[in-house]
Amino acid sequence: MDEINTGISRRKFLATTGTTGALAATVSLGVPGMGLEATSAEAQAAKTPNTVVTKNICHQCPARCGIDVYTTDGRVHAIYGTADHPISNGKLCPKGPLGIYVLYDPDRWRGPMKRTNPNKGRNEDPGFVPVTWDEALQTVADRLNGLRERGESHRAAMLYGRGWGASCAGLLGTFGGLYGSPNMPIGHSSMCSDGSIVAKGYTDGNASYNSHDYRNCNYLLMFGVGFLEAFRPYNNNMQMWGYMRGRKTPKTRVTAVDVHVNTTLAAADRGLLIRPGTDGALALAIAHVILTEGLWERSFVGDFADRQNRFVAGQTVTAAVAPEPVINAETGEATSPEITGEGFVEKWVTGLVDWWNIELKDRTVEWASEITDIPARDILATAREFGSTRPAMAIFERGAHSHTNGIYNGMAIHSLNALVGSLFAKGGMAYQMGPSYGPMPADANEFKDDWANNGDWKTQPRVDKKGSSDGYLLARNMMQEIGPNHLAGDPYKLDTVIFYQNNAIFTAPNGQVWEEAMKDVFIVDTSPFPTETGHYADIILPDHTYLERYQDSPTYPFEGYPLTQLRVPAIKPIYDTKYFGDVIIELGKRMNGPMADYYRALDSAENVLRHLAKGFETDPGDNGVNSWESWVEKGVWYKKPYFWQQRDGVFFEWDGTDYNREMTPEEVGQKLLKTPSGKFEFRSAALEANSDWIVGATGRDPANLMFPIWEPPVHPGGGDLYFVTPKVALHAEGRGHNIPMVIAHLQPTVGGRGEAFVEINPVTASARGISDGDRVRISSDAGSIEARCRVYAGVRPDTLVLPMEYGHWASGRWSKAVPTEHCGEATVNQSDRITGQAMYYSTKVQVAKA
Repeated sequence: MDEINTGISRRKFLATTGTTGALAATVSLGVPGMGLEATSAEAQAAKTPNTVVTKNICHQCPARCGIDVYTTDGRVHAIYGTADHPISNGKLCPKGPLGIYVLYDPDRWRGPMKRTNPNKGRNEDPGFVPVTWDEALQTVADRLNGLRERGESHRAAMLYGRGWGASCAGLLGTFGGLYGSPNMPIGHSSMCSDGSIVAKGYTDGNASYNSHDYRNCNYLLMFGVGFLEAFRPYNNNMQMWGYMRGRKTPKTRVTAVDVHVNTTLAAADRGLLIRPGTDGALALAIAHVILTEGLWERSFVGDFADRQNRFVAGQTVTAAVAPEPVINAETGEATSPEITGEGFVEKWVTGLVDWWNIELKDRTVEWASEITDIPARDILATAREFGSTRPAMAIFERGAHSHTNGIYNGMAIHSLNALVGSLFAKGGMAYQMGPSYGPMPADANEFKDDWANNGDWKTQPRVDKKGSSDGYLLARNMMQEIGPNHLAGDPYKLDTVIFYQNNAIFTAPNGQVWEEAMKDVFIVDTSPFPTETGHYADIILPDHTYLERYQDSPTYPFEGYPLTQLRVPAIKPIYDTKYFGDVIIELGKRMNGPMADYYRALDSAENVLRHLAKGFETDPGDNGVNSWESWVEKGVWYKKPYFWQQRDGVFFEWDGTDYNREMTPEEVGQKLLKTPSGKFEFRSAALEANSDWIVGATGRDPANLMFPIWEPPVHPGGGDLYFVTPKVALHAEGRGHNIPMVIAHLQPTVGGRGEAFVEINPVTASARGISDGDRVRISSDAGSIEARCRVYAGVRPDTLVLPMEYGHWASGRWSKAVPTEHCGEATVNQSDRITGQAMYYSTKVQVAKA
């Protein structure tokens, strides 16, 4: 951090830095309206300001933008994007500066608390009273030790949301392994975007989010992405949008697919309003056109041996048969004769011929138009543009994969990237590399006792049934199932749950079930703020806000090259709070057995971070970061460029100068296309290997379940209208719902002011006697809610849209005052049996005037 003794008056400082008006009032008068106003004497005191600029990372969304935090005379008064940070580039989205309101939120916990009212419920007062950190930590430790002594350590769980790095969420798996619980930790990814991750894992072998080279992309096809609303990294996306659509020549052409006209559709060249859950049908028709019109990238995909296109609608094709190698009698060397004939010769893909014959040959634009409600001419135009423009990318998110057919929707969309050769290509997509961290202070494997190595906990299933044959064998996480499973005692009842960055009672579909389930669980909440989950807590161990803590944060997939950031405290903690990483370490020190020695070796989260930074000594960042001290100073370490690039069907590795070293097929399979075949698999070997379970669990046809196929979605809820609940631009994972400025501007497209509006089509509203501004009741089999409606021609007639931000009843004074009820209470908890994805967008509801 840099300390600046300006030697100038406060007024001159504010004037010269452009900090005037409302921000000047914040500096001199505190934070108005939040219970932190300075006295008039303090406001008028004349003294030389001492301003410190600290590097940090924004916490308002997963983008992880670098921020400069300005603290003057001990008070944070401004947040700007870090100029030399690759993601923020000196810029922030509208959420970024609002971290000040997160820090000074008057509803924050002041210190650890314990519950005194044994009864739990929405209308029960927890009766929280302050306790010391020693008492709070020992209470939790005693409970965990007791479970372990009774051989019931599997009944303890740690549930986390937005994990940031090795110094917080990265500690949880080690804790679970030393303690002995299959439920430590369970992440929230199934309630986020596992459908996207799993679909990519089954096709190209990388179960991860993509990195993107937007700067060099010439065509962007987006399915339910919300690129200008909430797609990660949001701030950088807006920067890239300005470049792609303004400064770049040729301008990147954009087609956006969604169920309503949002900012992204309004700004795109073409907006396609699709029937919810039918994105896969659209992708299959686009693939059909690409093949029948010969638009595929032959250098990556392959071609017919005689170069004649035989992809004709309704007709099957054959795969080429490679002739036997010819063996030289003298040298013993084998050579492969040239393949001839009419068959298709695959290059970096496998299963294309089978996919065409079984599925794709009949997926015409006319067929897709009937399913999606998109005119055939628009599907054809999109397919031709996408297939003939290089480089191009097809990207998707929850809008496409939050349905019962989500795995196939995702596979079909991602297959378009293979057909046009965008994988690992310039202007295409790749996957994120990790940072060059040093080793931890100690090796956890050296601190395991017999229970950790051989205890009965290893025979216990996870409480969410992830990985079990009677549950979700192939899923990555199944957090949304924990509440219902515990309530039913299947596979068992939990005893103790620690929540980190996780308000599952609010965020899980049909959270009312969680409210009932958590009544008999000992809950430890670590949020800095009151939450719905915290309302049920027995112990509160409040975390620092992100402006008060050291914390590492490797980037979410960005541009592929390794990048990791560091949060540096801009201010000493203003309350008696403790960083979550230190909470885990302190709990570890209180555990019985050798695991306590491991956490004594870790010592503290800062010590962990210092050891991680030792990796930079031998691999300095491009910006000179080569130590703990320089990481603190710069706030970010990164190494450009991305190590690999595919050009015209040939894979190259960076040699320090350029992409000069050609990779072998074995290297490609090991590092990039990590499937069993080492190729992009239209015929997924991983799905095929699990076909018996898939057939038994889902009833799918064993003959085609391994391909990107069309499968009609199943919509629970019992209504006649689709209910879609997207995130919006000011949806902030930090504390947005309790910030008045966010509440006032949540829904700019339909004029939101102080609440979230339900978007309803004029035809739909008229048929039900609903007028603009009416309060309406939305009902499903899960429950019913009320909200005010906005009659809006930009939404499909068969769809209601309500942002998911509001409806809080225990999370702060301003959020509780918002009149919109929570969309999750009318959303059925249904999950994709293959991906584990929570199907937030599949519920069908009824609507009537309230």
